[in-house]
Amino acid sequence: MSSTPLPGIGVRYDLTTRERQRLSVIAHRDGGRTLSAYRKEDPDACALSTRLTAEEAESLVDALMPTHHSPNLLSTTELGLVAERIELASASHWNGRVLGETRMRTDTGASIVAVLRRSGAIPSPTPDFRLAGGDILIVIGTREGVETAAAILGRE
Repeated sequence: MSSTPLPGIGVRYDLTTRERQRLSVIAHRDGGRTLSAYRKEDPDACALSTRLTAEEAESLVDALMPTHHSPNLLSTTELGLVAERIELASASHWNGRVLGETRMRTDTGASIVAVLRRSGAIPSPTPDFRLAGGDILIVIGTREGVETAAAILGRE
């Protein structure tokens, strides 16, 4: 994929698929998008061009990358909360440390509500719970909070 700034308009992203189909998306400054597909026999000839509102573009992204199909995502709610599985790597900075040291809830607003370990599930781990590589942490929070939690937990 390549990107080209379009002064006063936004940014154009171009992609050529494995089947040599050329696609482009113009990300307009107002949040709208223009999706275009070009003819295989003439990559400069546009076969389809559709202008999408920001909401329509978001719906299309949801259709292309449904979050409910993520193997780590457990659920979402109407309240904007997500529950996700995050595996703690053995090389993680947090391997062998206690949960409270992560400052997870304070720094991200996300909560670790359970830990899955070979020995079984540990619901509501306390701040003095010792983390171990291979633990699967069940984290609940906003999408942003859970993504920040994953970045913190991935620290080596």
